[in-house]
Amino acid sequence: MTELTALWLPILLSAIIVFVASSVIHMFLKWHNNDVPKLPDEDKFTDAVRPLNIPPGDYIVPRGTMEEMKSPAFDEKLKRGPIMLMTVMPNGSFAMGKKMLNWFIYILVVGVFSAYVAGRALPPGAHYLRVFRFAGVAAFLSYSVALWQMSIWWNRKWSTTILATLDGLIYACLTAGTFGWLWPK
Repeated sequence: MTELTALWLPILLSAIIVFVASSVIHMFLKWHNNDVPKLPDEDKFTDAVRPLNIPPGDYIVPRGTMEEMKSPAFDEKLKRGPIMLMTVMPNGSFAMGKKMLNWFIYILVVGVFSAYVAGRALPPGAHYLRVFRFAGVAAFLSYSVALWQMSIWWNRKWSTTILATLDGLIYACLTAGTFGWLWPK
């Protein structure tokens, strides 16, 4: 067993490496540019919903209780459409500073959990590949597997989820490699 406090350097350095890698993926490789297409006639849509003053939050349309969902009226709503899952954000909420800070904190948390899993399983001086395996699996599960629920339950395009899973695999390998490299002797 390796104490979590002995793993502060790989936790911090892997977070920095993953943060830089994610920036490269999103700003330079741009393979996520088509994840969310532009809504047809976006201006008309926003002009139509703006007066509703929808509070920030997640919504599904149509929405009903279990009883309402069994009714012919609800079936008609489904047939007429549109069926939507949407997130309404506060105005001006696309400022990236807070999002980047929260992303870095998330990466640190993934590093802590990866360190915990690997540290419980392995002693100081463990072989690089054993460290890579434990830290990598924990990081991959953290970065990727939970995303699959969005395609299963909320109809997110599988191509978006697969690309995000590939990102997670890259981040997990970078995390695992950093842990293997800096594992205490």
